[in-house]
Amino acid sequence: MRIFGMLKADVHSEAGAPPSKDLIERMGVFIEEITKAGVMLSTNGLKPSDKGKRVRLQDGKVTVIDGPFTESKELVASYALFQVKSMDEAIHWTTRFLQVLGRGECELRPIFEQEDFSHEFLSPEERKREAATRESMRRNAANS
Repeated sequence: MRIFGMLKADVHSEAGAPPSKDLIERMGVFIEEITKAGVMLSTNGLKPSDKGKRVRLQDGKVTVIDGPFTESKELVASYALFQVKSMDEAIHWTTRFLQVLGRGECELRPIFEQEDFSHEFLSPEERKREAATRESMRRNAANS
């Protein structure tokens, strides 16, 4: 199962200051370990919300809102995409990550997989199109 993990932002991540050399080294060791274990598929930190935009469609009108998003209590500082056998395994690795970081809160969300949808839900043509699109995404990621 794939799990999407989101590290919630805090005053440190929203300040945009780079992590210490020590933290970068500890994170590097951990990310190497979790990747070698076959669990980590992707991870990156996000720039502070003052560098971001929100795009909203409401009543047919598009609105672009500039960051920072100080009113939001649910900002994300970084993400990780895991391939695990269970949610318990994702919790294990996330706990290890937070121990390396020394603070924080992460939200873990399972990703819908094709097998989550009934065969009646997607036609054979739609399944074929979905598979081709997913393959294109994999190629895009490999070329980035």
